[in-house]
Amino acid sequence: MENYWLFLTASFLLWVTPGQDTIYIIARSVGQGRLAGIVSALGIGTGGLIHAALATAGISIIVLTSPILFLVVKITGGLYLIYLGVTALLSKREKNEVWRIEHAKLSKIYSQGVITNVLNPKVALFFIAFLPQFVSSSEASIGLIILGGIFVVGGTAWCLIVAFFSSSFSSMILKNNIIQGWLGRLCGAVYIGLGINVLRARI
Repeated sequence: MENYWLFLTASFLLWVTPGQDTIYIIARSVGQGRLAGIVSALGIGTGGLIHAALATAGISIIVLTSPILFLVVKITGGLYLIYLGVTALLSKREKNEVWRIEHAKLSKIYSQGVITNVLNPKVALFFIAFLPQFVSSSEASIGLIILGGIFVVGGTAWCLIVAFFSSSFSSMILKNNIIQGWLGRLCGAVYIGLGINVLRARI
C-alpha cells in the first residue's frame, strides 16, 4: 500500500464532512430515537461495504486483465476527484434542516439505509476513484480489500457516533452555515489534492 497515512487523513476528513447519509441518520435519531439512528447507520455502512466489495472486485479484474486499463482507471479517478473538489469549493451551501420522517420498524430502517447507499451511483464512482491511488498495480487486490475495509469500518464508526450524539453536536453542525462552509471547502481541497496525487503518481 502507498501513502497509508495520507489515506487515513483523507478518509477521516471525508467521514466527518456532512452529507445526505448524515442528514438521514440524524433525522432517524431525532425523529425516532437513538436506536433507530444506530440501525440506520449500520444500514448505510452495509451499503458502503457492498460498494467497496464491488469496486475491489471490478478493479482487481481490470488489473489482472490489463495494467494499462488500471492506469486509465487511476487517471480517470484523479480527474473525477478534482471535479468533486472544484464542485465542493464552488457550491453554495443552504441551511439544512433535519426533516421529520415517518416511524418505521427497525428492519425497514436498516433496509432503507442499505438501499439508499447501494443505489447511489456517486458512491460507486467515489470508491472506484478513491481507492486505486493508494495501491500499486502489482498488489492491487489485497491492497484494495484492506483499504476498502478500513474506509467502510471507519465511516460506519463515524456514522454510529453521529447517531449516538445526534441531538447535540451533529445537528448543530448541520444547522451552522459557517461550519458547513469550512468543512465543504476543506473537503473540496482534499478531493483536489487527492486527484492531483493520482495524476502525478507513477503507476
